[in-house]
Amino acid sequence: MPESYTEPSVPAPSLIRPARRSDAEALGALTREAWSPLHSVQPRPVPPYEPFFDERHEPAHYLVAEADGQVVGFIRLVPATPLACNRHVRQIQGLEVAEAARGRGVGRALLHAAYDASRRQGATRITLRVLGHNAPARALYEAEGFAVEGVLPGEFLLDGAFVDDVLMGRTLIDR
Repeated sequence: MPESYTEPSVPAPSLIRPARRSDAEALGALTREAWSPLHSVQPRPVPPYEPFFDERHEPAHYLVAEADGQVVGFIRLVPATPLACNRHVRQIQGLEVAEAARGRGVGRALLHAAYDASRRQGATRITLRVLGHNAPARALYEAEGFAVEGVLPGEFLLDGAFVDDVLMGRTLIDR
């Protein structure tokens, strides 16, 4: 009987917590490792790398997933706009999961933590933007109750192809 290959096991996240400034190096490394034109409109990062945290990207905007003491993912959650009339909406502006941890519930756990954090902040709605060709992310968001609320056709030119920007949202009110 031939031997079968088993991929190294990365457990589901054992902890989802607010980011700390000391996470910057691990989060930056994760972002560089996970970079892909499937989900990023930014060019591939090259040294010297920009700091992960800056005046627009504070640790308070992030939730971090850990498994066995290692950072395996994060989600960035911010108010959708600075307007008072829009303060009931939170926006996901980034969800990254380490390659080795994909398919193990990390993304879903981060989404659920974002829903809880948003509700604690008084939000009743959550939105995000996803590239039209990112089928894995779109499938996850749809499974989590997000609906397509708009499409900006051909919004980005990535690797020589025009890619749609898909706007999605869902309620945070239990029905």
